[in-house]
Amino acid sequence: MARPIEVNDGNFSREVLKADKPVLVDFWAEWCGPCRMVAPVVEQIAREYEDKVKVCKLDVDANQSTAARYGIMSIPTLILFEDGKVKNKVTGYMPKNSLVKKLGIG
Repeated sequence: MARPIEVNDGNFSREVLKADKPVLVDFWAEWCGPCRMVAPVVEQIAREYEDKVKVCKLDVDANQSTAARYGIMSIPTLILFEDGKVKNKVTGYMPKNSLVKKLGIG
């Protein structure tokens, strides 16, 4: 049963940019209400699409360097990385089906 992997400034390159398949990163913070709303959706995606995409979470408060590098101004922001590059980006909450379609995961 796949679960999102916690990533940080130190392991972001290894876990996300050098991954051998697409990686969805949830940029979030503990105090963020919409982040808590999207968390179960992100967990469902991790389980249902584990063969297609690796799912990670990055706490923007604890990892400001990586958040700044990707211009994270609002959270939650979900970014799909492919071959180390940003492929798609979504900001804010949306239901799973809409999120999967918008990011191009399914």
